[in-house]
Amino acid sequence: MISISNVSIHFTGENLFDGVSFVIADRDRIGLTGKNGAGKTTLLNILAGHLVPETGQVTRHGDCTLGYLSQELVPPTHRTVLDEAMQAFDLILAKIALRDSLVASLSERTDYESEDYMQLLHRIDEANQYIDIHGADSLEGSARRVLEGLGFDAADHQRLMSEFSSGWQMRVELAKILLRRPDVILLDEPTNHLDIESIGWLEDWLRSYSGAVVLVSHDRAFLDNVTNRTIEISMGRAWDYKAGYSEYVLMRQERMESQLAALENQQRQVEQIERFIERFRYKATKSRQVQSRVKMLEKIERVEVDETDTSAIHFSFPAAPSSGRVVVEVENLSKRYGDLLVLDQISLTIQRGEKVALVGRNGEGKTTLSRIVIGELDCEGKMVTGHNVSIGYYAQNQAQMLDGTKTVFETLDEIAVGDIRTRTRAILGSFLFSGEAIEKKVSVLSGGEKSRLALAKLLLKPVNLLVLDEPTNHLDMVSKDILKNALLQYDGTLVVVSHDRDFLQGLTSKVVEFRNKKVKEYPGDVYDFLEARRIAHLRDLEQPSRKTTGSIDSAEFTTGKTDYEQRKAQEREKRKLANRIEQAENRIMQLESQIEQHDNMMANPDKFPGVMNDQSFFDRYRSLKNELEQATSEWENLVEQQ
Repeated sequence: MISISNVSIHFTGENLFDGVSFVIADRDRIGLTGKNGAGKTTLLNILAGHLVPETGQVTRHGDCTLGYLSQELVPPTHRTVLDEAMQAFDLILAKIALRDSLVASLSERTDYESEDYMQLLHRIDEANQYIDIHGADSLEGSARRVLEGLGFDAADHQRLMSEFSSGWQMRVELAKILLRRPDVILLDEPTNHLDIESIGWLEDWLRSYSGAVVLVSHDRAFLDNVTNRTIEISMGRAWDYKAGYSEYVLMRQERMESQLAALENQQRQVEQIERFIERFRYKATKSRQVQSRVKMLEKIERVEVDETDTSAIHFSFPAAPSSGRVVVEVENLSKRYGDLLVLDQISLTIQRGEKVALVGRNGEGKTTLSRIVIGELDCEGKMVTGHNVSIGYYAQNQAQMLDGTKTVFETLDEIAVGDIRTRTRAILGSFLFSGEAIEKKVSVLSGGEKSRLALAKLLLKPVNLLVLDEPTNHLDMVSKDILKNALLQYDGTLVVVSHDRDFLQGLTSKVVEFRNKKVKEYPGDVYDFLEARRIAHLRDLEQPSRKTTGSIDSAEFTTGKTDYEQRKAQEREKRKLANRIEQAENRIMQLESQIEQHDNMMANPDKFPGVMNDQSFFDRYRSLKNELEQATSEWENLVEQQ
């Protein structure tokens, strides 16, 4: 459908990518991956025809049509949501208007036998055939279904576009692309504006789509569920893998290991040949063999290891100061914006050390509650933070809130106080800002760079409550993994708003769902929540049929609930067992370290005089040996239970 041949482009004097070639075929599901700034969005713009490459060609075969969802804000419109979505059918609507105009013209004609009259009938017939083929009778129904799949309620369809945030307006743009059903769909970070349920709906839609899809996303779960091919953009080159994201990661690792092994083997071979040449270079009896080895060395095609970008942020959050047992207490809390009620009499308690995910559709109040907790918004009802609670906050639009007139260094230096000011440059270096980069104006930074800078600000003072609102937007895969690992090691309390399932998996111990102005708590991580919601959804679907038949047969749902509860209990036991194994391993390491110290003292009596005559020393040594044997036995028993 589309051929990309030897495409190159550069910015600021450096090649962004050079000599990139690949083909997009029917039903391809391609994920473009690479670090922030690698050129993924630029490549999408080239595919869409918005940028012209400096060398190479992009060839569309036949009448290939494209749909492109960019990250740029959509232009303002005065239409309603449904009317805007219906613009996807502009060609069909134009054909309907033409047909109606022709029919009106026909009704005024009386020259029934003329050639012009027959041609008019023929044009009306052609228009009707086109309209029938494209399903004109079901256009509005299709638009409503897609809008609802992307999270719009039926009541939203007649609301003006201007009443919605830019994120919801981007959903309408996505709906228009899906409704047009082009041959190739290009999507740049489509999940940034979607909630978990809408992402699941989009995954199902894209999997069954008859055309090709090329997308940029930092949502690992979304890529795994949609793509069957991955093109990595790195260091100006492209590598094509016939696999989804997780499989690509493994294949990429295998490729690198294979290249390194081949290089090591070749280096050993070269060293052997060079040693032979050096040893017998001046012996006449070996001259023929030496010349043969020299030619052999010249003919060796040197193995090259693909250059990779290994730069990555690296940081950990400061140790959290001690706080009270209850960190946040919400009771009968309500919040209104004018006449709009967002939260209605909700209650929630967050305790010290808990890691809580806030999930739900956009506009349900997740960010609102976050801003109430940090004291940025007022509310009705009770919201108090506990004793000695100090808060660090990352806003959803944190990157946009940075002062563009300041430099990277000034952004941190102006708010750093005390000893931390001496570490400002080191902190910036941890987030890949070093050398001249710290003197860049914030206004010229990419979205990913601004996000990294906003995260760096969180390290300027120790806090015991982190409130993060969509912290992974604009972060690449590696940066997201590092942030997740830092949060796993963080010993304070965490409240995080996110729709990134891979990021949330294993990070939180409780999920709070926002729905219909209320909240509901679920134990476990995001996949435990999704499973519980799936069962609840099935139960809701069953309710009408029960009412219709008059029978009450809850066996299926009782079984589903029982299975879920059993699975939860099993997972709790697994976690307990894993913790016990980890504790046993730590105990073994401690004992082995202490025994090693004793061994070292016995092996060096000159350094430790008196040890050999100290009976208590040997008693302690034997005791440590016995404890190690018991700990090892306990560890073996625990491992067998896994």
